[in-house]
Amino acid sequence: MKQNELQARLFNFSVDIIKQVRVFPNSREYQVISYQVLKSATSVGANYEEVQAAVSEADFANKISISLKELRETNYWIRIVNSISEEKNEWLILERESEELMKILGAIRVKMYRKLKR
Repeated sequence: MKQNELQARLFNFSVDIIKQVRVFPNSREYQVISYQVLKSATSVGANYEEVQAAVSEADFANKISISLKELRETNYWIRIVNSISEEKNEWLILERESEELMKILGAIRVKMYRKLKR
């Protein structure tokens, strides 16, 4: 996968989360979930954008790690939504996409840390 393809997927993932959060019920629990999932989901792509301007391999590895952490948090909130929501279709798709993206970012992270240990 090319870097720009991953950037596009992360961007689209954030946009899709935003669109799905807009239709949440107006209840206290969904307000909390909305805030948390929006913060983490949009942070994934933003941190990956910072990866593109990394000043060293160590900086690159650190920023990839942050992006992966934010993605893991996003996946957690998506799983919460899927556990409590009646309307799951779009959220199940987002859960699968988050899992795929975690594998991609995780593989990049492992590769970078191996490279740094040489």
